[in-house]
Amino acid sequence: MSALAVAGTWLWLGMVLAISFLEAPLKFRAPGVDLRTGLAIGRLVFRALNTAEAVLAVVVVVGLVAARPGGGVLAAPAAAIGLLVLQLVAVRPRLARRTATVLAGHDGPRSTAHLWYVALEVLKAAALVVLGVALLA
Repeated sequence: MSALAVAGTWLWLGMVLAISFLEAPLKFRAPGVDLRTGLAIGRLVFRALNTAEAVLAVVVVVGLVAARPGGGVLAAPAAAIGLLVLQLVAVRPRLARRTATVLAGHDGPRSTAHLWYVALEVLKAAALVVLGVALLA
């Protein structure tokens, strides 16, 4: 298999795990980080993460095109990319509106969009693990 696809897959997975499942929840536990500060940080971090994910998705696709793997391997990257697109198109705009509201000093009702984002992150991480293992097999 293509070393490019393997490296891109594991790097993508590592970034998702480090940011979504380590940095994001921990920042709200840091002394002095209130909701507004945490959301402002999160907006910057997740914008950068999603940009890096899009670049890594392209790297993985290029690596897979070069390697021409069997059809079964292609379901996992398709799932990961589809889940990323769903996050960017359907969930991130809702999160951005909620963040803007809180940063403007308004409370309003709590959003469940972050729960959808996390659920999609779990599925995306699973797809990346499946892909990474398949590429190494």
